[in-house]
Parts: sequence; C-alpha cells; structure tokens
Amino acid sequence: MSGTSMDGIDALLLRVEGSGPDALRWEVVAFGTFPWDAGVLGEMRRAMTPGGADARALSRLHVALGEGFASAFLELLRGAAVAPEEVDAIGSHGQTIWHEPPAAGGRGWTLQLGDPATLAERTGIAVVHDFRARDMAAGGHGAPLVPWADRVLLHRPGVGRALQNLGGMGNVTFLPADGEPDRVRAFDTGPGVALLDAAWMRTRGGDGPEMALPFDMDGRRAARGTVHPALLDALLADPFLDEPPPRSTGRERFGDARMEEILRDHPDLAPDDLLATLVEVTARSVARSYREYLPVAEVDEVVLTGGGARHSTLVRAIGAALAREVGPVPVLTGAEALGIDPDAREAAAFALLAWAHLLRIPGSLPQVTGASGPRVLGSFTPATTPATRRMPGEQRVDTA
Repeated sequence: MSGTSMDGIDALLLRVEGSGPDALRWEVVAFGTFPWDAGVLGEMRRAMTPGGADARALSRLHVALGEGFASAFLELLRGAAVAPEEVDAIGSHGQTIWHEPPAAGGRGWTLQLGDPATLAERTGIAVVHDFRARDMAAGGHGAPLVPWADRVLLHRPGVGRALQNLGGMGNVTFLPADGEPDRVRAFDTGPGVALLDAAWMRTRGGDGPEMALPFDMDGRRAARGTVHPALLDALLADPFLDEPPPRSTGRERFGDARMEEILRDHPDLAPDDLLATLVEVTARSVARSYREYLPVAEVDEVVLTGGGARHSTLVRAIGAALAREVGPVPVLTGAEALGIDPDAREAAAFALLAWAHLLRIPGSLPQVTGASGPRVLGSFTPATTPATRRMPGEQRVDTA
C-alpha cells in the first residue's frame, strides 16, 4: 500500500492462523518500505490536483502503480526467502487519488489506483483490492478501515488506547479497555504531515544533506519558528474540524492546493514560522477532536504512528496540546509501545482485511464509517493459477 504521505510503498507478509478475529494468532514475517520512482511520484501528485490528469494519464498511472506494487512485493519475498506460491493472497489498498466522503445525505466516491490485474499477473498471486468502495456503497465514508484490524491486532486488555496515526492525514482509533467492538471509535482528526511536507518542499533552502529530504528532518526547522496567530486561527476554523464523526478527509482539503492558497495569502511569512504554525495546527486539531469526540476519561495512553511520530517538534506539540485540552496523558512512540512496528501498522491492517475477505468476514465497523451495516470489504482478482488459493475456512492464510 501507499498512504496519503506517499513516502513509499509499504509491503508486509503476515501469517495468520485461526478461524475468526477473536481466535487469531498472527506473525509479521517480513516488512519493508520501498521508494517510488520519482517520475511516478510526480504523476501521482499531478493526478491528485483538480484538472491535473486526463483519462489517458490516469489509466496509464493505474498500470504503473500496479507494476510498482508488484516489484515491491516480489522484492520483499526475495528478502524473506519466501516463494510466491506460499502466499495465499495480496491485500492491495492501492494509492488513493481522490476521496470524497458523503455529504448532506448524498453518496461519496473514492478512487484508488494500482491495477490488481497487473499485480496478480506479475506475482502469480490472488489479489484482494478496492476495500473502500463497498463501505461507501453502503452509505459509509469508506474510512477509516484500519480500526477493525487495530482491535484484532493491537487491543491490550485493561488498557484504553488512542492510536494516533500521523501520515498525510491524522486519524485516531480508540480501543476501549474491554475490547468491545461496538465501543471502538475512530475518525480523521485533520491534517497530519501533508501540509508540513508541502510547505517544506516549497520553502526549504540552505545547505546540508537534510535539504535534499522531502520533509523537515525531526522538525528542526519548525522548532526554530514562531507560530503565526492569524494563520493558525484561519486553519483551525476549517469546517471539517467541527464536523462530528463519522468523518474522513484527504489531500483534497489538506494538500498541495491548500498550501498554494496559504502561500498566496501569506507571501511574506518566514518558512520556519510557516512550519511552526502547521505543527500547531496538527497538534491542536488532534487535541480538540479528542476532547469533543472521544471518552477521554477512558484514554490511558496515546500511541503515535506514521511519519509524524518521528517529527520530535510535532510529538512535543501534541503532548502539550493534549495536556491543555484533556489533561496529562502518556504520549508514546515506537514498536514496544504499539505492539508492532508503527510503520507496518496500516500494511498489516490491509493484509488482515484481505484474510477477512477470503473467509467472508465483515471487516468494517459501521459506527466508525457511518455505513448502514458491516460489510465484507474488497473485490477479488484470481491468481494466475487458481489452485494456489486456499479455500475459505482453512486454518492458515498468509496475506500481504
């Protein structure tokens, strides 16, 4: 899969044993993040801009992403000394190009690229794909979908956990201490690092190897800046941040186009001050959403994941904002705190959703997405040799 931050292709091999989500044994066999080709990355960014790509460009990109996903997965298998024939299915989220949640009782729509036929043909493995469409057809937002897997993989009995992802967008999963699926809460909190990365790419300057990176390493430049109050207030007034869950957002609202507006409206704002302000926007949107929409008295710990969890300035800002809004709460990072490599969390979730599809197990939480009911998620593209697919109900399924 590739998330909204587009910082690489995450590929993971998950071994799953068991007949249902509450009687499951699982193991991450291998995980890696593989870089996108620079040309393909540029095409993705253009495709996410309104009017940036026509039908020909989108269809070409669809196939190119399928090739990229296949190459990454085959490289992962080679490194793990696992033959493709040993893998039952690939769960491919694809790359979200556009995600429009439902509004005012209407239908939403979503588009993820990464041709599953190309992926199946290059690997010889069956592919489960297009996970979001069924939930949206049932009236849901098609997001977030990771919380169903979070409950299965990352619940800790007796501990109320808020798992805060800081990818391109921010999203939280609340796992109650009792693990009851109906009490799981999840929603997008607002921007994660998409605006920060967009600002960095447009304003970086100076010497040093960190200037070649597509992000502000460890938030060093943001730490030097001063928050711009007027811009902070304007961004925190975005209507999305006042919407109650279920809610989801993306680069359509908090991406490159929004950054161009910010730079046009604030041409004299120093780059470090811009970065400092965007850090505060993310931190305050996280804290405000917790105060308004989570049972904060039940939150025993907050665990940060995604690229933003490595942004020390952002981590400190989130801790401070949470202390102001909801009271002191431990803010943790790292694999030991989470229970899995944080970078692998979302890839593991879609591998597990592929497993659920094979066993015809619903993989959505209606109270999270707003759908009319739980649904089996995804569509199925057979393997080159259909016999390589185990039948649903067998005890061991390896998915990626």
